Amino acid sequence: MDGIDELLRALAHTARRAILQRCDGAWVAAGDLAVELDLAPATVSEHLRVLRKTGLVELQIDATWRRYRTRRDTLEIAAGHLNNLLSTRTTSR
Repeated sequence: MDGIDELLRALAHTARRAILQRCDGAWVAAGDLAVELDLAPATVSEHLRVLRKTGLVELQIDATWRRYRTRRDTLEIAAGHLNNLLSTRTTSR
């Protein structure tokens, strides 16, 4: 499944998980993320691009501001796939 593979690859990076935690429940500007996470703005932009592509964050554009918020529904999809792995029993055991 390509979608879940991309989703798990996006979640594999420490900075992306930090961005998701910071943006959970609140709209956060990309510049604020760079300062708070001590990352270069270009680095944050690249991580946000990956997170948007996989549907893990949503974008709100307000004049010159770009704000991001974590999409919990997409995280729940990833969690569901991982739970399925845990609950699946193989006959080769």
